[in-house]
Amino acid sequence: MADVDPLATPETDITTQTILLHAANHDIPALKPFLRVPGAASAQDPETGFTPLHAAIAACGPASEGAAGSEAPAAEPTAAAPASGEEKGAGEDASAVEDIEASAIATVTELFLSGAIWNDLDTNGETPGCLAWRLGRKGVYDVVVQAGVRAELLLGMMGGYDALSSGEESEAEEEDGAEPASEAEPQTEASSEAKEATDAKTLAPFDPQDPTDVNSRDYLASELTSTSTAILDSSANAVMMEWETDIMKLSATLLAPNPGLRVLNIGFGMGIVDRFFSAETPSTHHIIEAHPGVLELLRAPDHEIGAKWEAKGEEGRNKV
Repeated sequence: MADVDPLATPETDITTQTILLHAANHDIPALKPFLRVPGAASAQDPETGFTPLHAAIAACGPASEGAAGSEAPAAEPTAAAPASGEEKGAGEDASAVEDIEASAIATVTELFLSGAIWNDLDTNGETPGCLAWRLGRKGVYDVVVQAGVRAELLLGMMGGYDALSSGEESEAEEEDGAEPASEAEPQTEASSEAKEATDAKTLAPFDPQDPTDVNSRDYLASELTSTSTAILDSSANAVMMEWETDIMKLSATLLAPNPGLRVLNIGFGMGIVDRFFSAETPSTHHIIEAHPGVLELLRAPDHEIGAKWEAKGEEGRNKV
């Protein structure tokens, strides 16, 4: 049997101990950098099972009888009033109690915001709420209860809550499970099939039904519908829409920042970008458009990018 060094100490997780120390000191600024790591708010001491919540609450210590508030019985009046020094000392003690509980509440709240688990158990089988209740820290206890209620409501809304069964229910389930296998097996198979079907339906990725292959040949053969705000193809797909105006304006400014440049635009559409290009007075402005429907619109006598536009300037300067 190997010799055991009596001076040897178990390996210590320095990070966990540092987190617990800052939590016990209610030092939120020192604690925050550690809480950026997922799971750090629920780190546990391997010996005591203390989480940062346990440490922050335990550091408060037991509440004094004078801090019990309305739940404590009222003291009988005394014949003589206490000395002024005694009154001052009592006031300082009450203030200290309030301060440490307030700092504990602030630390516990910060831990919950960072993902601390409200019902983790220490080695004594106590949750943070149990510890706060035992120490008489009602203010801290209320914060833990509120966090627990929020967590359970959220789990319930997400469908991830499974109610814990009592001992009686467990015994009843065991008795039901003792029935002959011949009767239980068909139900099990049916439930398994139903579960598999449900899981397949729930987890199946989105798969578009009969996706249409949009290609140039089909587009050029389609009949376009032109409005003041959009051009649509025969399948009601948007070819161009008015909301693109700001994008087109910025594109034209970036591509043709100065007058006198040569512009070649492929695809006229609604003519949004060509209007902005034309305003920059390029040296040449040529447009390539293949769809018969768009070309028909451009042949209209009053179209701003049409025959009159092509006639401006030198011959061949503007051309569709």
